[in-house]
Amino acid sequence: MNNPTPNSVKKRIIIGFLVICLTTLGLSVRVGWVQIVNGEEYSKKAIESQTRDVPIPAKRGVIYDRNGKELAVSAVTFSVWARPDKVRNGSKKFTSEENIDRTAEYLASQLQMEKSQVKDIISQNKALVKVAKYVEKSVADTIRQEGLPGIEIAEDVKRYYPLGPFAAQVLGSVTDDNNGLAGLELKYNQYLSGVAGRWIKNTDVNGNSLAYGMEKYYKAEDGLNLVLTIDEVIQHYVEKALDTVQSNTMADRVMCIIMDPKTGDVLAMALTPDYDPNNPRVPTDPQKAAYVEGVSDSEKLEYWNSMWRNPMVSDTYEPGSTFKLLTTSMALEEQLTNLTETFVCKGRYSIAGTPLKCWRYYNPHGVETLVEAVGNSCNPVFAELSSRLGIEKYYQYLELFGIRDKTGIDYPGEGYAILQNKETAGPVGLATISYGQGIAVTPIQLITAVASFGNDGKLMQPRLVKELTDSDGNVVEKFDTKVVRQVVSKKTAEEMRLIMESVVSEGGGGTAKVPGFRVGGKTGTANKAKNGGYSEETYSSFIGMAPMDDPKVAILLIVDNPKGIKFGSQTAAPGVKLILEDTLRYLNIQPSYTQEEEAQMSSGKTVVPDVTGKNFDEAIGILGGMSLTYTISPALQDGESLGESAVVDQYPKAGEKISAGGKVYLYRE
Repeated sequence: MNNPTPNSVKKRIIIGFLVICLTTLGLSVRVGWVQIVNGEEYSKKAIESQTRDVPIPAKRGVIYDRNGKELAVSAVTFSVWARPDKVRNGSKKFTSEENIDRTAEYLASQLQMEKSQVKDIISQNKALVKVAKYVEKSVADTIRQEGLPGIEIAEDVKRYYPLGPFAAQVLGSVTDDNNGLAGLELKYNQYLSGVAGRWIKNTDVNGNSLAYGMEKYYKAEDGLNLVLTIDEVIQHYVEKALDTVQSNTMADRVMCIIMDPKTGDVLAMALTPDYDPNNPRVPTDPQKAAYVEGVSDSEKLEYWNSMWRNPMVSDTYEPGSTFKLLTTSMALEEQLTNLTETFVCKGRYSIAGTPLKCWRYYNPHGVETLVEAVGNSCNPVFAELSSRLGIEKYYQYLELFGIRDKTGIDYPGEGYAILQNKETAGPVGLATISYGQGIAVTPIQLITAVASFGNDGKLMQPRLVKELTDSDGNVVEKFDTKVVRQVVSKKTAEEMRLIMESVVSEGGGGTAKVPGFRVGGKTGTANKAKNGGYSEETYSSFIGMAPMDDPKVAILLIVDNPKGIKFGSQTAAPGVKLILEDTLRYLNIQPSYTQEEEAQMSSGKTVVPDVTGKNFDEAIGILGGMSLTYTISPALQDGESLGESAVVDQYPKAGEKISAGGKVYLYRE
């Protein structure tokens, strides 16, 4: 072997030295590039890798009824979070893809999720992602004990409604992020939601705090609590009665509002069908749930919105004869009539050359007082009263009663009434409005207006929330009752209460009568407007108050499209009776029986009233007021309606005594 020459050795040394110099220069350039050019980016990545930012959810405020009963609470649950970068680099034994795959498989098995879904979540190019929320404690503990790299467990808060579907349309519900979705949850979301907190700290790869790292803890601020005007007990009575009415009438829906006429407090507000706000996107009816599952996303959204919607505040309907109470009060207030004035019903009448008729045109009411006219629902009388008032004055009263504006109830999405244009309504339009046709109001508008008669003529602004409180129960903000205006005088209000009581004690509202209590009200049956005319579908309703000497509750019950007999006396009034029987006793209002009621209770007998010549709606109501049942003969055939027909005969005859609860046969032509 030839020994290298000194020159070749020298050459090698020089080349080696140059390589070292170039390598050192390259490394210096690279270090400079990393530290100077890309320093900010790598510093950010280091901080992200070392920083653990744990969200601390705020506890959503509790919703209480007026007596402190919890209607909506926040329950502690757990969420599973992932730091994708740490998941990828979790174990050096496996590749990044294998680490993600193994983690996704384990989480999917514990969380009852699809592996592909979990994998997509934890593969995102984000510092922190939520894998699942509302995880049970046992599952969260199991995942925590597994010690998966990059997987963290945090406390979370879930909205929970302990009574399920109870008052669903009033309370509303929340989104998956605990934000108000509908109802009071939406209206008062800014107060209920609170402010979320955060826990920010520097940690090592195992999640341990770094001695030299920073740590900041921002405490969550819990939301405020709502104290409602709703009474859980009365709400329960209402919902139970509505289920009974729904079952008996096979209606599309049934709705009811109960209000304290002295304060405007809504004591109960309920609707059938309802939904469970714990699972607001799944109807409680299995058939409807299956239907929703199979429709498109846009159709689902439409169905959900209709399910969450509160028609008692947001929607309008034609009130029918219940609206005659307002017309009567206007004429009394203007001293254009009095309780004893007599009218003559001839069955048919003409307004500005347009022929109109009373519902009992085939057998006119004849001579009747104002009180009797209200009980008889005699349309010509109300057309006459509205004519005396004139359209200008009539519309002024509509405004005074709050019909031309929103009531201002603290609930989202309140609707407006639909009124005929004052300039074009004319005499015929005014006449039809006077007896509740050609006008559409929201249920909350109607009950608020009529409730003024129970408050000596003062119109109150309805409310659902009394106050806001903090977590210690201290009142943060109080919402006082508000008198909107004096609509009619105390004298007129007293006269209206007498009229309403007469309708129940002697007229067609008798099926709402509660022995021992003075109940007043008015039934209504109005055909639904459709395609510029009217369909066979109806709104059957009853509006009333009790006790009439000092009203504590006003009530409106509406039956939407009942099947079979559609009269308000047979559909709505019996439901009102069920509610008032329970509610008046719950409010500790002592019964005071009349001599007639005491005699009936002691003997078990009642005198059969004379209902021959009366329409079936009124006849059924009168019999109900005497604790009597009925059978119509000949029986109605499928699809057949009584319409405006009258009772041509009855058995037993008027004046006979039969057992309470006994049956009277009503004969028709």
